[in-house]
Amino acid sequence: MSKEIVALNVNGMPYEIAVEPQVTLNEALREYLGLTGTKFGCGAGECGACTVIVDGKLVLSCSTLAVAMKNKNITTIEGLANGNELHPIQEAFVNYGAIQCGFCTPGMILAAKVLLDENPNPTREEVKEYLAGNLCRCTGYIKIIDAVLAAAKAMSKGGK
Repeated sequence: MSKEIVALNVNGMPYEIAVEPQVTLNEALREYLGLTGTKFGCGAGECGACTVIVDGKLVLSCSTLAVAMKNKNITTIEGLANGNELHPIQEAFVNYGAIQCGFCTPGMILAAKVLLDENPNPTREEVKEYLAGNLCRCTGYIKIIDAVLAAAKAMSKGGK
């Protein structure tokens, strides 16, 4: 099968990769670019572990082809921090113990980022509803929801 050159903008950096047409965005990020923060979970778009942000919207990278992402702006978990300074959402997840095994964490944090970009002051119920597409087997969600609400407060006081 012939490869296609795909220009991607990932975390503010331009990349050109040669991929076969069936390569998913998840594979491209992890295997071609070495950005392993984006996880591969179910492979069917059901668990949210592979969530990334594409042009401001949540995208499940396991069920999205890399060739469909030409010239799109993609943000992975690696692109959220500012150098060694964690994003307020990342800080809140750490401070509130919203991570245990950490497998779902990148997708949860990116989903929370889009939620808070769209709705800077969500209710507890709105956070639950927005994160419903991201599954966690460890935390029971309470700490995750608490972390998102704490991040919303921190961000309203001048965070990112």
